[in-house]
Amino acid sequence: MEYKVYTTLPEAARQIREAVFIREQGFSLEFDETDHQAVHIVAWDGQQPAGTCRVYSGEGCFHIGRVAVLPPYRGTGLGRGLMEQAEAYIRSAGGTLAELSGQVQAAGFYQKLGYTPLGEVYPDEGCPHIRMQKQLTEA
Repeated sequence: MEYKVYTTLPEAARQIREAVFIREQGFSLEFDETDHQAVHIVAWDGQQPAGTCRVYSGEGCFHIGRVAVLPPYRGTGLGRGLMEQAEAYIRSAGGTLAELSGQVQAAGFYQKLGYTPLGEVYPDEGCPHIRMQKQLTEA
């Protein structure tokens, strides 16, 4: 798997997010102004885009969001790889704290990667989410 970082939203990331968040999960407010401020990481399996996430800074930490893996690649370690790439990017930018707003159904995945739930569960387009955070150490 090859991971590439983009400073603008690439078409591959848009297609993955549309497939996962809009068509599969039913979200409608998928794309926003944050896409213009974020860097986007895409995992490539040869010429095939397989997963994506975005990273942006704000409020004293870096945020990881829109983590999406296409169905054929789930359970292969690709999601972990995306998170590791996002954390590496944050460290390279001088960040030491990563935060995300994860779907409750994925909280166990993030906890295995060292993220701690913060606060209460809240709805995002009707889907339960929870804020999670991880202190990053030096690479």
